[in-house]
Amino acid sequence: MTTIDFTPLFRSMIGFDRMASSLENAFRNEAGGYPPYNVEVEDENKYCITMAVAGFSERELAIESHDNLLTISGARRDDEDTQGRRFLYRGIANRSFERKFQLADYVKVVDARLENGLLHIDLVREVPEAMKPRKIGIRGQEGGYIEGTTPAEGTTAAATRQVEAA
Repeated sequence: MTTIDFTPLFRSMIGFDRMASSLENAFRNEAGGYPPYNVEVEDENKYCITMAVAGFSERELAIESHDNLLTISGARRDDEDTQGRRFLYRGIANRSFERKFQLADYVKVVDARLENGLLHIDLVREVPEAMKPRKIGIRGQEGGYIEGTTPAEGTTAAATRQVEAA
């Protein structure tokens, strides 16, 4: 088994310990290749998981998202038309599955559709406005803001008056 030591990263990266444990879990829990899937990046904040689920109907598939964990499962029902039949060779998989994906913060499922034996799951990262980068004004020694900067949102009225006076 391959183990990865993330200790050197912890010297300069604060708060990423959860990510390290998620990566370690991913190495441990990789469940082979059934069913095969693709993870596609459509743009900076849009993703699509496409999973080959030939033979599964919508009723046999379940998608659940909880605490940044996306679980896709398929429960095969015994087909009445295959019972009592004898197969010389059976190459079409007839087994249930469960596949889990760890989602980053603010990533949510927005759509799921089954087309031609492929399950498409669309995901979007929606970062709240409060978490987006914002420019912070820098005050000079005279109390006014340095040219090219503006006061940050939520500054005091006194600081705003200093800017206007400058």
